[in-house]
Amino acid sequence: MNLPQQHRRYDIAKRAFDIVGAVVVLVVSAPIQLVVAGAVAAQLGRPVLFKQERPGLNGQIFTLRKFRTMRDISPADGLVTDDERLTRFGRILRSTSLDELPTLWNVIQGDMSIVGPRPLLVRYLSRYTPLENRRHEVRPGITGLAQVSGRNSLPWSRKFELDVEYVDQRSFALDAVILLRTLRSVVLREGVTARGNAAMPEFGEENQNVSA
Repeated sequence: MNLPQQHRRYDIAKRAFDIVGAVVVLVVSAPIQLVVAGAVAAQLGRPVLFKQERPGLNGQIFTLRKFRTMRDISPADGLVTDDERLTRFGRILRSTSLDELPTLWNVIQGDMSIVGPRPLLVRYLSRYTPLENRRHEVRPGITGLAQVSGRNSLPWSRKFELDVEYVDQRSFALDAVILLRTLRSVVLREGVTARGNAAMPEFGEENQNVSA
């Protein structure tokens, strides 16, 4: 894939920015992460981290890390769907984005960027159109253009349009705008959930109201 020269320079410089930024935030947030880890262990048990395979740059699979926000699946206890498993404590972690702090390790390792399209589920790979699949031309991000434009309140089609728009228009100026809008979204807790679901409906079954 032949990238425009400005995109090549940007991608190289952005990787350095990601490493420095992730290290700084990890160090500053270390006390907070220790408190959150202890609270997760007390509220939800161990392990405190949620790990799941996700597709990254060029569709390569990596292991995403976040703090747990849900109880384990237990049909006997009526814990099957995301809505049933997501606790009040977990909702607080999600609404404040504290569950995302361990994801900074993915940034340092090169799996992700601070800004970029959100990494989705591996099973979605076969469902993308060629245009939608372009979201994998860059590293996935902890936050992105779709997240600050409505987050989980947006339909999938609009989220993918914004992902591709970011791929084509990516720049440090756009990243700065996204980061500032991310702070606003976190403070106001905007678009954390989709209507009727703990997160987003399943991609490909959106119109059937099937929870992710």
